[in-house]
Amino acid sequence: MKRFDGKVVAVTGGNQGIGFAIAERFASEGASVAIASVDEQVHEAAGQLKAATGATVLPVVCDVTSVSDVKNLYSTIESTLGGIDISVQNAGIITIAKVEDLTEAEWDDTMEVNTKGVFLCCQEAIRYMRKSGGGALINTASGQARDGFIYTPHYAASKFGVVGITQSLAKEVATDNITVNAICPGIISTDMWDYNDRVWGEMLGEYAPGELMAEWVQNIPMKRAGEGKDVAGLVAFLASADADYITGQTINVDGGLIMS
Repeated sequence: MKRFDGKVVAVTGGNQGIGFAIAERFASEGASVAIASVDEQVHEAAGQLKAATGATVLPVVCDVTSVSDVKNLYSTIESTLGGIDISVQNAGIITIAKVEDLTEAEWDDTMEVNTKGVFLCCQEAIRYMRKSGGGALINTASGQARDGFIYTPHYAASKFGVVGITQSLAKEVATDNITVNAICPGIISTDMWDYNDRVWGEMLGEYAPGELMAEWVQNIPMKRAGEGKDVAGLVAFLASADADYITGQTINVDGGLIMS
């Protein structure tokens, strides 16, 4: 028997990067998985995931900043897959700009997706989990929820907010048999980090693509960037019965870059 046989998992931002790796981990361990994204490419990603794992995979186009979209996401999961046991709030965006150039729209968009989106998905998932007797919520924060970095105050604020949401909800739903935890990925080999390397590299000096990330990796005790599977392993643990007595925690997954 696989660890998540019979379980239903939702992963927002599940069409690529860390989100896809998380969805793949759950699918490979027996879960039925719903992957959500604002991008229509979610249908193609679902096909790839089903072909790779043989699992039941439900693609849903969803804007996590929209209450109606989020309600539709979880009602569709319940009606199609039979319920919701685990929900991973992973959808996120980043932009990089000097403080004097950072626009109000960039601030608002980042807070909407990264913080409000996490709250709305948790809020709706909790409704279903309470009815079914429990569940697990895992929220994707960031190393910047520990240590804000240059040119990204809006992103750092949004991810510190995820930690606050996690702690508050964990206290509120603890007696409902629902755990709420957050993860802080560090430097992970994804399209987002390709963007970070390029734009931060241009702003911090004359770095060719790949050079800044390579320099940062040298500050990681394990001397390598993470991969999606490194994050997925932590998420799967937090969603498993082995973590039933863990809630309200924020855990780094960064090769030792930030120790706390």
